[in-house]
Amino acid sequence: QVQFVESGGGLVQPGGSLRLSCAASGFTLGSYTMSWRRQAPGKGRELVAQISSGGSPYYVNSVKGRFTISRDKAKNTLYLQMNSLKPEDTAVYYCGVYSLAAWGQGTQVTVSS
Repeated sequence: QVQFVESGGGLVQPGGSLRLSCAASGFTLGSYTMSWRRQAPGKGRELVAQISSGGSPYYVNSVKGRFTISRDKAKNTLYLQMNSLKPEDTAVYYCGVYSLAAWGQGTQVTVSS
């Protein structure tokens, strides 16, 4: 059974940083493209970043240069390093595999002074 568990969210001031982690079980990183998506209050879930099975990253324009997606195959864990955070980054962040419709429970990120 595929399962993803996100952690690392919290409250941070604008300009601050957070690193999200996504522990995978029943699944081997590198088998599929994995992504981080987020959902802000009153909005739909949107793609933030993804990493292909071959390791190529992709970022949406709004986070490019500020966020970094990475993975540790030995730990079977996906990461999202978020720097220079803005209030508009406030959302619940989910990791998972779009083609499997498999997602974690999400972790809340709040950027506020």
